[in-house]
Amino acid sequence: MKRGVSLLTLVLGGARSGKSRYAESLITALPPPWIYLATAEARDAEMAERIALHRARRGADWKTVEAPHDLVAALAARGEAPLLVDCLTLWLSNLLLADADVDAEIGRLEGALARPAAAVVLVANEVGFGIVPDNALARRFRDLQGRLNQRLAAMADRVVLVVAGLPLVVKGNL
Repeated sequence: MKRGVSLLTLVLGGARSGKSRYAESLITALPPPWIYLATAEARDAEMAERIALHRARRGADWKTVEAPHDLVAALAARGEAPLLVDCLTLWLSNLLLADADVDAEIGRLEGALARPAAAVVLVANEVGFGIVPDNALARRFRDLQGRLNQRLAAMADRVVLVVAGLPLVVKGNL
């Protein structure tokens, strides 16, 4: 691992803040091959288009692995290549919609990330800046996302908040 490279980075930001593009730049600063662990599911045409745009933005050096539910298995199968998980917010949504044991899955993820063999960059939405949602499911999601972000930020070597495309280092070094 090159000096100054964080093994575990958490990149947070709002919708369309530039967090994915910034996270990709952290990985592409390292030698390829790079792994893009994608959590999105194309449940409608608009989401399929978003996924296609993300794929088109990345070059041939990226290997995409789809892991909408079992991130831990995908992390275990990656070897020592730099890896980007985009995004934990969709992963959490997928777990909620599948009635999974969210706390157990987060615990499994923490265990898998405890000693990364190579750089791992995690992307998640910062959902705590908005209003209190008007329904129980949305409030539960917001609370779980906030706790997930806190737990992973505590583990991370570096935490970056992206606002309007600008990275703001919250923990560690840029």
